Amino acid sequence: MSGTPMGRLIKYLLYIVILAAIGLVFYAYVGPWFGADFDAPTEEVRKPVVLNAD
Repeated sequence: MSGTPMGRLIKYLLYIVILAAIGLVFYAYVGPWFGADFDAPTEEVRKPVVLNAD
């Protein structure tokens, strides 16, 4: 499969996907040390709800 041009293209795309996944995992672990905040906002939201009970 890797002898044809299409096979080489698929192989290189697979390598790029694997490197991107490794980079994403690395960023998830190292990002908070460089100021990236991955926490969800923790503020309480209250909104009135009007129910039409007929």
